[in-house]
Amino acid sequence: MSNNKKVFVSGCFDMVHSGHIAFLQEASQYGDLYIGLGSDKTIWELKGRETINSEEERMYVLSALKCVHKVLVNKGSGLLDFVEDMKKLAPDVFIVNEDGHTPEKEQLCREMGVEYKVLKRIPHANLPVRSTTALRAVKPMPYRIDLAGTWIDQPYVSKYHPGAAITASLEPTIEFLERSGMATSTRKKAIELWNDHLPLEKPEKLAKTLFRYDNDPGTSEVSGSQDSIGITMPGINRFWFDKGNYWPSVFETISDLETIKWLEDRLYMLTLWPRPDGYNVLSDTHISTENVRSLAEAADLAWEGLKAGDYGKFTKGFLGSFRSQIRMFPKMVNNEIEKIIDQYSGIADAWKLTGAGGGGYLLMVSEREIPNTFRVKVRVKELGI
Repeated sequence: MSNNKKVFVSGCFDMVHSGHIAFLQEASQYGDLYIGLGSDKTIWELKGRETINSEEERMYVLSALKCVHKVLVNKGSGLLDFVEDMKKLAPDVFIVNEDGHTPEKEQLCREMGVEYKVLKRIPHANLPVRSTTALRAVKPMPYRIDLAGTWIDQPYVSKYHPGAAITASLEPTIEFLERSGMATSTRKKAIELWNDHLPLEKPEKLAKTLFRYDNDPGTSEVSGSQDSIGITMPGINRFWFDKGNYWPSVFETISDLETIKWLEDRLYMLTLWPRPDGYNVLSDTHISTENVRSLAEAADLAWEGLKAGDYGKFTKGFLGSFRSQIRMFPKMVNNEIEKIIDQYSGIADAWKLTGAGGGGYLLMVSEREIPNTFRVKVRVKELGI
């Protein structure tokens, strides 16, 4: 029997690639490596898609790796599908990478007396950073992240005051969780419409096409147009909504690489949890002219700061936008979310949630590195478009 420490990792490991191997090899240096494998059912729940390879296939491939001691399929569901299996194994060390880190996992290890380690997502040698999403298509479908002004694209908000929303189109460097505020539902519609990548067409035309496809006639809850715009239009976009309109009247785009890099260097993301089933942010609202005006003014300030590279102005507008959102929709936050924000408020200068009710991720802005978080990459304009 081995006297080595028992090391536990958990994940989906669909289409095993060089990034997976580098992570597993590094983790195995801490002891005998046990893998808790996400089931086919769990992947469907978290990522809204079927697996490329079945759990039996993934288990076979991982078990064949020299650095792996044993593989088991997790019996639970959700982000913490491994809890019961982990308790039974009683590992000495639990290891995650940066985009796999969550406060819940860290707290679980603290309660169990298990050492918790977060590894940087670094590929082996000079290989490129790989993800399952990147392997599935040459130009896979982007995601959307909103930076400020969210909700102004809904007519029941803009009817009180006009204003702008700011979004960025993201390269799919990771596969974001379902119900996470990353426009995953609209993205699935885009994949239905165009398969795995966007057609070579004018971005605004694609945005209009996707918006119409995403909102069938008679749709009771219309998806805001910022989702379609953020997925299809590269770079960072500000779009202006007149009172009560679904579609913006004016677009302004930042596509220069210097400004995009400035933003990328200051954005950090922390995984939280998928939006709870049955959650309804609209069950308690305080939408008024004053609150919507505050949202619009904060978004304008964030845009001015971004264009000028003025960190103080950008963070003030970014955080002001989030505070305006939660004044209008107080159910966006709860005690658990506030505790996590408090943990990072000393190092981050501004923050917001990607999804209402804590769904998804905490997006933070800082000029100092925030440990155990991951970064995003803004999709830039392609030549000829």
